[in-house]
Amino acid sequence: MKTSIATVSISGNLREKLDAIAKVGFDGIEIFEQDFIADTGTPREIGDMIRDHGLEITLFQPFRDFEGLTGDARTRAFDRAKFKFDTMVELGTELILVCSSVHPDALGGIDRAADDFRELGQLAAERNLRVGYEALAWGRHVNDHRDAWEIVRRADHPNIGLILDSFHTLSRKIDPNTIRRIPSDKIFFVQLADAPLIDMDLLYWSRHFRNMPGEGDLAVTDFMRAVAATGYDGPISLEIFNDQFRGGRPEGLARDGYRSLVALMDDVRQSEPDIKIKVPEIPGRIRVGGVEFIEFATRGEDAAGLSKLLQAMGFTHVGDHISKKVALWQQGEIRIILNQETTGFAHSAYITHGTAICDVGLKVENATATSARAAALGAITFDQEVGPGELEIPAIRSVGGSVMHFIDDESGLSDVWSVEFTKAVSEPVVGAGLRVVDHVAETMNYDEMLSWSLFYTSIFDMHRTPVVDVIDPDGLVRSQAIKAGTGAVRITLNGAETHRTLAGSFLADSFGGAVQHVAFATDDIYATARKMVESGFEPLPMTGNYYNDLQARFGLDAARVEDMKALCILYDEDADGAFYQYYSKPFAGGLFFEIVQRIENYDGYGAPNAPFRIAAQKRLMRPKGMPRQ
Repeated sequence: MKTSIATVSISGNLREKLDAIAKVGFDGIEIFEQDFIADTGTPREIGDMIRDHGLEITLFQPFRDFEGLTGDARTRAFDRAKFKFDTMVELGTELILVCSSVHPDALGGIDRAADDFRELGQLAAERNLRVGYEALAWGRHVNDHRDAWEIVRRADHPNIGLILDSFHTLSRKIDPNTIRRIPSDKIFFVQLADAPLIDMDLLYWSRHFRNMPGEGDLAVTDFMRAVAATGYDGPISLEIFNDQFRGGRPEGLARDGYRSLVALMDDVRQSEPDIKIKVPEIPGRIRVGGVEFIEFATRGEDAAGLSKLLQAMGFTHVGDHISKKVALWQQGEIRIILNQETTGFAHSAYITHGTAICDVGLKVENATATSARAAALGAITFDQEVGPGELEIPAIRSVGGSVMHFIDDESGLSDVWSVEFTKAVSEPVVGAGLRVVDHVAETMNYDEMLSWSLFYTSIFDMHRTPVVDVIDPDGLVRSQAIKAGTGAVRITLNGAETHRTLAGSFLADSFGGAVQHVAFATDDIYATARKMVESGFEPLPMTGNYYNDLQARFGLDAARVEDMKALCILYDEDADGAFYQYYSKPFAGGLFFEIVQRIENYDGYGAPNAPFRIAAQKRLMRPKGMPRQ
């Protein structure tokens, strides 16, 4: 499989883009004309520079407004083409993209366009070049790949072929299966882009909102399956126009692009097994069965306070590590690790972020396969020295530089709790009714959300839910849940746009900390809340106005609302069920815990309650403008 990306897809100047694209493993680039013109090198020097990076120039683009012109305009179009052809020879590339004309004077007509391309093909052949014709979704006369193919077919020249772009086909709701009828040798190049479904002008949508395959809502996999079914085995390339990407880090964007292509083509390989494209065989998307553990890097008074909080929540200190200052707390299937080591990764995380969740362990079917798929998709693997008696558990880097470990039963890694920990208590764990981790809430800058969404959905068998706006008194936070099909693992991505929001201030104060809160599930939130209060737990207090409004909004029984008020329990409901939740007070600079109960098929996270919860949390935190000590 030959992977490629258009230089317009990522930020930076041409040289910065080449460094990033080569570093993450792409085979080639589409050199975008603006990037080429803006560079100080000659065409030959630029071509050599690209090849010195181990890349080939898969496509030179774009050449606009060619076909359908008459008189002097047609003559100038051919003169421009000759100039571009000469430039391509100097660059050392042999394929150019000609997009369908939007020129106001261009005339329609399949045969007229075919005649133009037949003549252009002859000029290209004289230089051993090829021309690919692409139907722009907003083209003046040609905006459908079926019409573009008919023009190529009638041009009947070996140096003229078709370029297919998923956005142009799917944005116009054209059935991608119509591609299956096109001969593979006439498909010269394939460009891929996804996009969120937005009802707007096609040109504006294309120029500002494209994203990587798997980050949007278009049927890119169906499109590529149709292409693969033709027998096409040429380059698979990305062409992304996105305002958000223009300010991102080149290497991060390039890595996302590479990840999206590999994941997409793995999906295509599994659904179209007879394809000619040689797609690397990697483990399929990984099914996750739950959160195995949550690890805090902590120290001193913070560690003592966190131990006291866990005890009040019904957790029991069940074990200590055989050789490290690491304590294991447990309740139900929930394991919390408090790591007070002064060496290793947890120590580095503590020095950087203060008390923070530095590691999340996931329960998977096969830990080795999980690590292999993640690495194939460009994830950064993590390892540190394994001490005597310790198990070597596969891991990768995750949000905010944190770590994610993978534990399975098959390889014996799930025995880590008996192998690496000595028993700290002999009495059975009673607890307060907390069963499992309901969800883990990760905080990031808003412009990172697409990247981490792709990270989770490409590695794991998880899917995205729609983005929800969370109203903070001081700004807006966008939240998106990533969920395994069974709901065994839920991760919410919370994108902050300003440090004034609760999420943004956590990011600033923790110097990029990843997980801001963890939610635990119970089957009886009233009983759990009472047991925790009896043990000394202090819930986040809510206003009387909240409960008065709650009773009016949902028509709840007054006695029921009084019970919720006494225990600081919040409530939401929708057509699928109901949701109860309450929170700890913030601790260690903005971390907090949440307790939830889902009734029937409620699948949300209590978003309508977020403004009131955030306001309550901010009342307990340092005043605005006061610096952190």
